[in-house]
Amino acid sequence: MTTSALDSVRKDHLSTIVASPDPLFRQRILQQLAARSWFAEEACGGAEALALLEGGKCRTLLLDRCLPDLDVNELVGMVRARHPDVAILVLDSQAVKTTAGDSPGLAPELFHLLQSSREVRIPAELQEPVLRPLARSTASVENSEPLPGMTGHSPSLRRVYRLARLVAARQTTVLVTGETGTGKELVARALHELSPRHERPFVVVNCAAIPEPLLEAELFGYNRGAFTGAFQSRLGRVQMAQGGTVLLDEVGDLPLSMQAKILRFLQEGEVQRLGSPDTLRVDVRVVAATNANLPRLVKEGRFREDLYYRVLVFPIEIDPLRLRREDIPPLSGHFLDLFCQEAHVPAKTFSPQAARALEQHAWPGNVRELRQVIERAFILAEERPELRPEHFSLGMGEPPPDTNPRTAA
Repeated sequence: MTTSALDSVRKDHLSTIVASPDPLFRQRILQQLAARSWFAEEACGGAEALALLEGGKCRTLLLDRCLPDLDVNELVGMVRARHPDVAILVLDSQAVKTTAGDSPGLAPELFHLLQSSREVRIPAELQEPVLRPLARSTASVENSEPLPGMTGHSPSLRRVYRLARLVAARQTTVLVTGETGTGKELVARALHELSPRHERPFVVVNCAAIPEPLLEAELFGYNRGAFTGAFQSRLGRVQMAQGGTVLLDEVGDLPLSMQAKILRFLQEGEVQRLGSPDTLRVDVRVVAATNANLPRLVKEGRFREDLYYRVLVFPIEIDPLRLRREDIPPLSGHFLDLFCQEAHVPAKTFSPQAARALEQHAWPGNVRELRQVIERAFILAEERPELRPEHFSLGMGEPPPDTNPRTAA
């Protein structure tokens, strides 16, 4: 059989998901599954496993009892509520290591579970090592209603809508990742608006924009006399969000000196003002956002591993615009209508050539760049009812390197 035939089988067949923070344990389980020709995908934690379930086909879920993010019993409850057809087995990686030494085996009940769930096996003529993750199918993603303030209908964006609506009502910490300009803050705001906290404040902290010496004071506040120039006490932005949501934007740019303090705040729900010995309890929901590759920063020693797992409770990834070109026409139309309404002029349209140029552009600045380009074209078109290619200034170079957090090395 050809490679395309094998890819077709992978696309159409079901998979097993193995979730454990122990990469060696995951790999050995995957090897044993592959030896019996079962397709399998791996996840580092419960949130990633849940995201895989939401985005593709799965009939069997193998969970390590010691997950780094979600409580395993809570995760099992969520899976059974959302995916009642998925068979679940909870494994104890530490116990398996203790009893099986360096060669953990799969318990008999595991294979009984796989057989009873009618896991699809690879046809004999296509058998080969199946350690590569399956392509994540988007066929099962529901056509979810767009989030407040967002436009687009691509499968990957509908998956964002669905995941956000799934977690919005909970207190769970959410990590929104994606390139600059993809709309991470819009997702964070939508999570707040759809949550029970929507009547309370939504406070944004840009971790990259505040100078390091001022960051702690901005976040946690300070007492009068705490430092030169502190003539009166001031609340920090975390306390300003009391009862609501705080967005830690560009969390990957947090200096190491602040990461331990952010970790304590996330773990204990407490803050300590500069110049005060007292700790104050706060009730806020935390959403973090970044365009950085956090796993790479952890490996390089620039981001604490324990903080990484603390924010990686429920990840939501937004694909760059060049990977979801079907969203360009509705976004373009939305922005053009918006500018027409603001200027109190009749609605305008795009010429076919202009629409084609927009769809073919690489958009390294993503949705933010698209909005700016259309705003400029709207101004240059003056009273004309149609925006034409000469009104646009598009750099037609090659797409930028892939900085997608999921695929970056």
